[in-house]
Amino acid sequence: MSGFVALDGVRKRWSATVTVGPLSFGVAQGEILALLGPSGSGKTTVLRLLAGFETSDAGRIGIGGEDVTATPPARRRCGMVFQHYALFPHLDVGENVAFGLAGQGKSNAERIIDALKLVGLEGFERRRVQELSGGQQQRVALARALAPEPRVLLLDEPLSNLDPALRERTRRELRALIKRVGITSIFVTHEQEEAFDLGDRVAVLESGRLEQLGTAEELYERPASLFVATFVGRANVLRGAAARAFGGGGGMKDGEVLVIRPERLAFAAAGVPAVVRERRYTGAAAFFLVETDGGDRLEVLAAPEAAHVGDRVRLAATGVLRFAEGRA
Repeated sequence: MSGFVALDGVRKRWSATVTVGPLSFGVAQGEILALLGPSGSGKTTVLRLLAGFETSDAGRIGIGGEDVTATPPARRRCGMVFQHYALFPHLDVGENVAFGLAGQGKSNAERIIDALKLVGLEGFERRRVQELSGGQQQRVALARALAPEPRVLLLDEPLSNLDPALRERTRRELRALIKRVGITSIFVTHEQEEAFDLGDRVAVLESGRLEQLGTAEELYERPASLFVATFVGRANVLRGAAARAFGGGGGMKDGEVLVIRPERLAFAAAGVPAVVRERRYTGAAAFFLVETDGGDRLEVLAAPEAAHVGDRVRLAATGVLRFAEGRA
């Protein structure tokens, strides 16, 4: 498998029923890859295998053209930002950043100053960790990971401890910083919006398997499986007569299901009859929960004034996706 970071048939077995892999994919130099999936899908295990904190049972891991499968963590030159930052409260900011520095080339003091300047914390060397906000602590953890000048940056849900407003601003700043440094980065998240905002590409994992790897647009518009279609974005899943009514037609095969995004359902002059049961206003648009005469409940994204609760409406699909029945 080609790539600056490459996994070729990598597998880690925890028990007879819990296995991650085999996984094979590559990450280009300077690329930001998001590992997206539900809890227990194997995201953090992949990160720990790359860092060398876990040993794979099979396969090969390459970084920069070097086989690092059996290389100790300290020699892989991977910078790690942990979910809870793992900062030392008894050390000041400078001492936290200095932790683990080998002092190659520049002095430790120069590396600390450069790393803090890079993340926007210049002059914070003597500050106590407890005095910092959550966003500032996240930056200290990032500075510590970048100070040794690693080849790869690994981030395990680095924004999960921040409140929503700060998280949105911080992820924009984080992407800009990573791109400015030009470091190959892989980060774990269970939030689609975060993966789409930060990642050049996104790898969707489920139960230790790689379901799909692609850009945000590819995952949303052309999902490779029913799981990806329902995990990435909102989706209405239809079967049987309901699926045929919304465009499946006579071509629907046994075991096939239809997926329609809320924005691909429209209130129309002709179509499937339904009643509006709920309306959730979001500003520029509204989500309408409608119930067809056949009892199916569907979500429609439309203009806020498009309908009201209790209205009799007709629905038409402007785009559908077909999948074999499976995990959703």
